[in-house]
Order: sequence, then structure tokens, then C-alpha cells
Amino acid sequence: MNPNSPNRNYVLDRTRNIGIAAHIDAGKTTLTERILFYTGMIHRIGEVHDGAATTDWMEQERERGITITSAAVTTEWWQHAEEGAVKLFPELKHCINIIDTPGHVDFTAEVERSLRVLDGAIVVFCGVAGVQPQTETVWRQASKYKVPRIVFVNKMDRTGADFNRVYGEVQEKLGAKTVRILIPIGSEENLRGQIDVVNQKAIYYSDDDVFGSTYSIEELEGDLKLEAKDALEELIHAVADEDDEVGEAFLENENVPLELLKQGLRRATIANKIVPVAGGSAFKNKGVQYLLDAVIDYLPSPLEIPSVIGMDPSDESVEIEVKTSDHEKFVALAFKLWADKFVGKLVFFRVYSGVIKKGDTVYNPRTRRSERVGRLIKIQSDQHTDVEACYAGDIAAMVGLKNVTTGDTLAAHSYDVVLEPPTFPEPVISMAVEPKTKADQEKLANALGRLSEEDPTFAVKTDEETGQTIISGMGELHLEIIVDRLRREFKVEANTGAPQIAYRETITVEAKGEGKLIKQSGGRGQYGHVIICVRPNEKGKGLTIENKVIGGSIPKEYINAVNKGIGEAMTNGIIAGYPVIDVQVDILDGSYHEVDSNENAFSMAAIFAMRDAFQKAGAVLLEPVMAVEVSTPDEYQGDVMGDLNRRRGQIQNMESKANLSIVRANVPLKEMFGYSTAVRTLSSGRASYAMTPSHFEQVPTNIVEEIVSDRLY
Repeated sequence: MNPNSPNRNYVLDRTRNIGIAAHIDAGKTTLTERILFYTGMIHRIGEVHDGAATTDWMEQERERGITITSAAVTTEWWQHAEEGAVKLFPELKHCINIIDTPGHVDFTAEVERSLRVLDGAIVVFCGVAGVQPQTETVWRQASKYKVPRIVFVNKMDRTGADFNRVYGEVQEKLGAKTVRILIPIGSEENLRGQIDVVNQKAIYYSDDDVFGSTYSIEELEGDLKLEAKDALEELIHAVADEDDEVGEAFLENENVPLELLKQGLRRATIANKIVPVAGGSAFKNKGVQYLLDAVIDYLPSPLEIPSVIGMDPSDESVEIEVKTSDHEKFVALAFKLWADKFVGKLVFFRVYSGVIKKGDTVYNPRTRRSERVGRLIKIQSDQHTDVEACYAGDIAAMVGLKNVTTGDTLAAHSYDVVLEPPTFPEPVISMAVEPKTKADQEKLANALGRLSEEDPTFAVKTDEETGQTIISGMGELHLEIIVDRLRREFKVEANTGAPQIAYRETITVEAKGEGKLIKQSGGRGQYGHVIICVRPNEKGKGLTIENKVIGGSIPKEYINAVNKGIGEAMTNGIIAGYPVIDVQVDILDGSYHEVDSNENAFSMAAIFAMRDAFQKAGAVLLEPVMAVEVSTPDEYQGDVMGDLNRRRGQIQNMESKANLSIVRANVPLKEMFGYSTAVRTLSSGRASYAMTPSHFEQVPTNIVEEIVSDRLY
């Protein structure tokens, strides 16, 4: 059956849902801006440094020149095949839904949820810096969701840019099987165009056309011809290894037809066996049009990705196939919420099957409730266009839903199917926030509630001991943006306290613990008795519990209560009250009273037993350690390393790239506050850095007392 409804504007096989992702400052937003210009969606190129980029629409983004929230845009592209060139989809209009994602590690959740709903991605690398820490994170996220990729080596006009070096790094550091499809001709100030490897042609961009719209296709000569021939042979061998049809053709006749080669490369790319690589310069308007052709040729339509597998919420072992078709039941994933000042709560969603129309009701299997869709909106960055219906493969937003959270499945009436939601890291940094006036009290609570609803890595809680409101996020910048949004969007003036770090506690040796609750005060009493053994668990394993009770000394009906008490005890350690991680607990023995025992008594007894065991189990305090990478001119390398050592940093390695020293170190998060200012001062503003959460490590003894006193007072 034809999966397309007759009412849709674009058929499914001419739709591409792609994300643009990379390390901060690799040029994602600049590339997106060029794509929108060449596809005719905008008629003037806006620059990031001028605060005029289409997808950087938030005030905070325009002021800082960085992407903070992922922005969705829809555009169209026609492939135009020159004489003798092979294009898989010539002269067909395609719909491209693009999500421009942030590169800063503090906003990694935006990348995570975007990649969860996309069918393909362009991963952008800086031609000078190559593979950087956040690029590795993005690559892992794409691999987790099996997203096919094309690599674009950007900034080939910059001093020190080296396409082949970056190409090699992608293979070595990311383990990708790569092939070159568009090789830059020249580099730095001599960047002139690209080699089209498949068609064995040279593409030269006119220097007279500042917008890069004019280019010429010419025959290859001299060294360029030899380079193109070598690259084509490499491409044929790589595809022949991964695709049976191309492999058979290669064995029969080494001259594989170009159309078959491109079809094989498409299949291998979609299967995540090969990653095509292109080079150019978005800022200098060189190479974007042919990159768009590669998106159409090699990245999948919604029909070409495997069907999404959902599960029955009442029985997780039952799998439900969600087929990409307009004629199936409606199933979508809500991947992002946004508080829009004009229309209220926006729910961004990706349709996996079926059709949703304005005024329909959608069913949420998590809440088992249905809600009416007030409006359907196609998003163009911060511009909204109302539509009557959304079809399979579409990415859009709806208005009118209240009881929806990020990761919820939205389905046809009473259709019980749950799709895998995106996963998000735990916040690593906290600060206290309070309203400046009593009038702001309620406004602050409402604003924080809306912000935590739309951002799954932002958490709000009230400290039971101090009564303070504590906000938690992924880094200093993350919380800085939150406070700025409180002031600008929600008109709430707030005072903030020093950031607090998400420390953890764990144990180092095995120990037994015993807990008893015996209360008798007339009438029915309370009796619970639990004996447990705790021991260190593997890193990252969290809490695991094993019931080893023999002979019914603790009746089965109370085991769940014991488990609950054990879990509750893990939320507060004995050193400074931080959550305890990575502990194996064996429930060994206990006793009960036929009349006085109940679930509450056993839950409390388990808490007492855990605390007793923790006292003997060599409890230690753990702190989050960040993987820090500093890029600095060579002359400041010594100062940067000395400063990292003073911050209790452990230098991991150093590398030189085009007059830059790359210093990598593991540094406790506690010591990284204010580092952005410090590194600018040390390097006269010429160094940059990135940090990503790495692991937890034991806090040195001489610092534990300081942390405990800060916690208590």
C-alpha cells in the first residue's frame, strides 16, 4: 500500500529529517544559515557574530553568539544534475526538516532529544581543531540512536585547516569507516572549490559572487585528477566491502557504474556502515550546495529507517511495530516542550505513523488521558505557521496539551503503545535562588515550574533543612541562562547564591548492619527487624539489592517495604547527607511480630540497618570530575598547565595543531568555577576551553571537612 496520504505536500521518500550537530564554534549555525539561503527560505544571510542568524532567535543566543536551544526549520531543495553527472534524485523537490542543535556541553540535552527523533545528521568539524570533546559526545549520541551521518569539515578557509588530518582523526578517534565524497580544492586563503569524487569533476566557486551562488563545473587536471582518482578507488573498495550489489559488480568488473555506486553508498550510509565526508567553508560560501545534494542522495527518508518499536505499557515484554505510513494509527513522540510567550505551551513532536488534524484528541498512554489539540504549528525558528494536519515523518508542534512531559508518547484514542524516550544526564551543579520581593514569590515558583518542564536537565527542589529553593543544571552557563530567562521572559527578579556541587557518597569495604524498630505505647505497636550486608558495587551500577532471607524470618509481604527503606537510606549519606551511589545490598535476616509488624516498621528498620552498615563500611565523599580540553596558542601553554595543576587538575595529554597547544586534563568541578574568566586572562583572550562530565572521584581528605562545613552551615 502507498504509505502517502493524497493530501500531503511532500511524499515520504522526498522528505529528509536531519540535525546539524557538533562541538561549540564548529560552525553549525553558520552552515544552517547558508542552507536556508541557498534553498530560498531566507533572502539575506545573517551572521552569528552579528546576532542575526535565523535559528539563533533567543536574545541570550544573539548576545553570546552561541546556540542555546535547538531550533527547527523546514525548507525545500531541488537537485540539479549537470550534464554527465549522476544524481540519485535529479529535478525533484525535497522537503528538508532541519534542527540546528547547540554545541556547548551545558545544553547537551537539546542534542540528545533532537537526535532521538531525527533520521539523519550532518556532523560538523572545524578544519583546524578537528575532533573535539563535545564532538565525541555528539557522535556517541548519534550512535546510540543509530542515526546515519554525513561529516562536513568546515572552516577550510582558516589558517591551519587540514582536511586530510581531520578526515584521519574521524577514523582514529571516532572509529568511523569514512569515505571522501567532496574534497576541498585548496585551503586557507587559497580555498577555491571542491572535487566531486563520484562524478570526477571540479566545482569552482566564483570569488566575484560574495554569496557563493555562482559556481562552475570543470574537468579535473594534474594533481587534482590523480587525487580524485585515488579517492574514487578508495570509495569503490569501501562500498564494495559493505554492499553486496556493489561488491558483486566490482568482482565482475572493476568499473562499477556510478549510479550503482551511489545507490550502494546510500544503502551503506543508511545502515551506518559508512560515513561520507565533505569539506568546505560555510562562512566563505563554498561547498554548501553540494553538501545539500549529498543529504538528499545519502541520508534516509522516514521510509528507509527501520520501523520504530514500541511496547505495551501494561506488559513491557510485548513489542509493537510502528510502521511509517499515513494509513496506520497515529503515533508520535513529544521530544521537547517550550513556553512560548505568544501561544503558551508548545509541544514539539515527531510523527512516526498516522495523521493528526487540528481539533483531534490525542491519547497519552503514560497518564491514560486524552486531550484535544487546539492548534498544529509548523515551526520556522521563532516563526509559527498554522497547519491543518501533520503526517507521518513530520516534525511540528501542537498547542492545547497540558499533561505532557518530554519523552511522552502521543497516540490515537486508547492505543496503548509507548516509544523509547530520550535519556538525559543528571544535573551536576546547583545554586540557591530566592525572589527579591514577596511579590515575586509566586511568579518565581510558576516560572521555575515551566522552565523545569521544558528542560529535563534543569531541576528544582526545596531544601528541607534551610527552606531554600535550589536549582540544578549542567553547568555555570546553563544556570546563568536560566536566571537570565527568569528576568527577561518571566519578569522575575531573583537573588542567587553560590553554586552548589552535586557530590555523592559511596562505601569502600563490606560491612553488616542491623536495624530494629520497637515501639509499644498502648494498643498496637511497631516492630521491624532487619539485618543486611553492604559492599561496594561496580562503578555506574548504582544500587542493587538481593534477598537472601531464608526460612521466612522476614515475611515476603514485607520485602518490598525493606527495599523501599534501603532506597530511602541511599538518598542521604552519613558524611554530609549527599546521595549514596554504587552499593550492593544483601538482605540477610531479621525477625517479625505477628501483631505489631507492618510495612512502615520494616521500612524504618531497613533505614536504621543501612545507616548502621554505612558507619562501618568506610564511607567516602565523591566529587564530579570534568574532562577539560584547553586550546591555547603555544606561548601560553605553560601558564595554562600551571593553572590547571593549581586547580587539582591531572594533565592527561598534550597535542599540537597549527600553532595551537591542546591541553587535556581531568579537573574537579569544584575548582572550575570562574575558569572562563581565568583562561581569558591567562591567554590575553586567545584561548578557549570545553569541559564535559567525566566521572566521580574520591575527595581528598583535607578538603572533605571544608565541603562538610559548607553543607552544614
